[in-house]
Amino acid sequence: MSSDVTVDLIRSLIEAMNEPSWASATQGPVEDWESLAIVLEFGDGYRSASGYAYLPEGAVAPVACSWSSIRPAVDAYLGSYYQPGDLLPVKILVQFERTTGKYTVTFEETNEDRWKTRPTNYREMREELRPRFD
Repeated sequence: MSSDVTVDLIRSLIEAMNEPSWASATQGPVEDWESLAIVLEFGDGYRSASGYAYLPEGAVAPVACSWSSIRPAVDAYLGSYYQPGDLLPVKILVQFERTTGKYTVTFEETNEDRWKTRPTNYREMREELRPRFD
């Protein structure tokens, strides 16, 4: 592990997104991606990590991460921002561009519906979440 908790978090998400999950079982491993956007959710009694990998020529693949695989990196990351007992954000959006190494991490403190993907909005949401580093 590096000494940068953000780098470790992104690395753990990349490693975990191709582990067995509902997303990888549906389409297989996602290998030639250019960027990714993963939403970490901290719900009442549950945790989840899912989002999209953006491939060449505009293709988009859903991805999900097993919480047990990313938990140490998530805990270290959160520990660098929050004290024990502090109220956690409801969601965190991690966006990463593979070729440039650019990334952003955005916290959502209260709005549980932000970045919520539903069958009726998935096309719009995957574009809203797409990393754009200009």
